[in-house]
Amino acid sequence: MLPLDEVVRLVRDANARTQTMVVALSACSLPQTRRLNLDLPAGEMEIGMGIHSEPGVRRGPLAPANQVADEIVGVLLAEMPAKHGDKVAVLANSLGSTPLMELYTLYARVAKRLASAGLGVHKALVGPCYTSVETAGALITLMHLDAELTPLIDHPCDCAMFRVG
Repeated sequence: MLPLDEVVRLVRDANARTQTMVVALSACSLPQTRRLNLDLPAGEMEIGMGIHSEPGVRRGPLAPANQVADEIVGVLLAEMPAKHGDKVAVLANSLGSTPLMELYTLYARVAKRLASAGLGVHKALVGPCYTSVETAGALITLMHLDAELTPLIDHPCDCAMFRVG
């Protein structure tokens, strides 16, 4: 057990070392209204959208998974002060209706891009870890690990909505 002030310090450090970007192919409907909370026409995607359909950074025609992964990883790495040989943890998360096969396709390209940037993947989590009802799309998160965060990301977790280790 750690004192609360140490937990706060570690969480702030982990947060500062974490970058996330979403690609959405559809909006979600709010349970209380059952209406879509975003107008995203068929055949379009939104990159950078928030988990609950907050506006993204760009909208455009659907693109192949590799192209989307390249764009997302490019943006995330531009924000991350990682150097050759550093390790990251990767989360490829379904927003709700994206199947595992598509997430693994996206993750494979993310891992390839990270390797080409000289970064190693210490841990990868692929699946519906944090969803937004029935939204089609994925969230890619990179956490730039250090000696302090690595054992924490490896520590088992068992709670109502998430289990690992």
